[in-house]
Amino acid sequence: MDNKEQQNIELPENAFRELKEGEEYTPIMKPDRDYPQVTTWSVTWGLLMAVLFSAAAAYLGLKVGQVFEAAIPIAIIAIGLSQATKRKNALGENVIIQSIGACSGAVVAGGIFVMPAIYMLDLQADFFKIFLAAALGGVLGILFLIPFRKYFVKDMHGKYPFPEATATTQVLVSGEKGGSQAKPLLMAGLIGGLYDFVVATFGWWNENVTSRMIGFGETIADKAKLVFKVNTGAAVLGLGYIVGLKYAAIICAGSIFVWWIVVPLMAIIFPDTVMNQWDPTITTTVGSMSPEDIFSNYGRSLGIGAIAMAGIIGIVKSWGIIKSAVGLAAREMKGKGAGSEEIIRTQRDISFKVIAIGSVATLLITYAFFFFGVMNFNLLHATVAIILVAVIAFLFTTVAANAIAIVGSNPVSGMTLMTLILASVVMVAVGLKGNAGMLAALLMGGVVCTALSMAGSFITDLKIGYWLGTTPKKQETFKFVGTIVSAATVAGVMMLLNETYGFKGDALAAPQAHAMAAVISPLMSGQGAPWILYGIGALIALILDRCKVPALAFALGMFIPIQLNIPLIVGGAVNWYVGSRSKDAAANKARVDKGTLLASGFIAGGALMGVVSALLKFGGIDFDYSAWWANHASELLSLVAYIALILYFVIATKPSKKD
Repeated sequence: MDNKEQQNIELPENAFRELKEGEEYTPIMKPDRDYPQVTTWSVTWGLLMAVLFSAAAAYLGLKVGQVFEAAIPIAIIAIGLSQATKRKNALGENVIIQSIGACSGAVVAGGIFVMPAIYMLDLQADFFKIFLAAALGGVLGILFLIPFRKYFVKDMHGKYPFPEATATTQVLVSGEKGGSQAKPLLMAGLIGGLYDFVVATFGWWNENVTSRMIGFGETIADKAKLVFKVNTGAAVLGLGYIVGLKYAAIICAGSIFVWWIVVPLMAIIFPDTVMNQWDPTITTTVGSMSPEDIFSNYGRSLGIGAIAMAGIIGIVKSWGIIKSAVGLAAREMKGKGAGSEEIIRTQRDISFKVIAIGSVATLLITYAFFFFGVMNFNLLHATVAIILVAVIAFLFTTVAANAIAIVGSNPVSGMTLMTLILASVVMVAVGLKGNAGMLAALLMGGVVCTALSMAGSFITDLKIGYWLGTTPKKQETFKFVGTIVSAATVAGVMMLLNETYGFKGDALAAPQAHAMAAVISPLMSGQGAPWILYGIGALIALILDRCKVPALAFALGMFIPIQLNIPLIVGGAVNWYVGSRSKDAAANKARVDKGTLLASGFIAGGALMGVVSALLKFGGIDFDYSAWWANHASELLSLVAYIALILYFVIATKPSKKD
């Protein structure tokens, strides 16, 4: 790529739409040419980013209770480094830096959602156990996902929005182009980032607008358990724009179903009932709970059941793909597979023979870890544990990838909670109870959680590579290296934090781990789980599938809080609006494309400034704006700011004279 070619690079016209019959997608880096990708520069910086962001994300996630996505900040840093050193043809290298570095977010999510519960419950786990659970889970997630790469990133091209991958890709392309062509993304990043920063850091206005800001809304929330909430952040608005109106409407339908039908109905049917058969910490009647509490205690369990069933449906529907992947692996094992020379560079994966052997080897190592390090040499317990982990991780790998492809959010906490519940029930049934049972279930949950988190993160990297034209095999190979380094970093940081602050007090937030600890303790004492609610959720997913409604998108809406779902439909509506104002189809497409760039800027700016805001809080610079946010005027001001932000977005999509 010479300087002139570098300045004029653009994503192809068919990058974000479905392909016509016989049409092929040709990425920026052409399949018949070689480009710098895996170099000493890219691997060194990628591993450094993995260490730095693993440490930062673990500290911030546990100390502040805020987990941030590292992919976009790492992509921006990679661009800055390549520009500062005047590296040519740096696009492929920047993708590798981002891909290796992004292991940090995946491993951190897998670690901090589960592992701190070990210390909270006074269980014993050394560095080696925490490291192994995270590393083995991450490796399994990569191995289980690779056979599905072609399906998600190539066969389903244009059918999934891939919001996170879209934003990161736009950042990388704009960085490669440089100059004035990157101006819209930089301007949107600046405006969106500052907008979210002043809210998160100084609390100038409320982050949510709710129906409670008017008297009537307060009344219906208390009496009828009906509440409307919308997060007014720039990053979430950008996410909604990229998701688009179709999927946003389905996701919101799931949210509205739970919040506006299930929650009020539960208050009407069980007004004076304390429903705590599976959770003795619930001591209040359903009728006296707020809508938020009813959703948290009951409604969300419907979403967990629906997500689980949507995953099973997805596996059944993808059985042909699974069978074909297994068949190809079997043929390669016998030496009958197609040689790599027959496959174009941009579609070359790690050999299925290597994947098959690697998967078996990783499962055997995990089995040995359970047998020697967790189950005290009990063959039955270790065998049951490895079967559970292998089946659940494999089943939910496609669910995690699907969720990221649709909405950019991985429901890993819900799937891990389901794993912990199943693991606890099964391990109790085979005789493993008490502290030993809790430690076993948590380490099993840690392996599964990291596997699912990694699968969701990695499908984003692979889609970015597909759009830009990197070699999948190179991304896949060095993802393993980044995972091992990130796992060691996270395990070390977690033990350091436990020694410094302790997980049992209030010094560390760790909200997800607290929830896991609260669930697992009673289960290991023989108490139950909300199986009825899970079953109802599963039935809803089955009915939706029969009605040809995407069950996973609806289930995600049921699980994710309403304030994060409503902005998706706002963003989707903006996408529809800017793309339908003119009778000229080309003009509409130009506006939608420019909007995608602006939305990517909002997401990138929000991600970067979210890290800055969290770092300030971690450093003790924390402003108390709780009294102001308790005043409904803060919500009114938030609504005004949100409308202004939307107007800016709509106006900014209009082509300038230079365009």
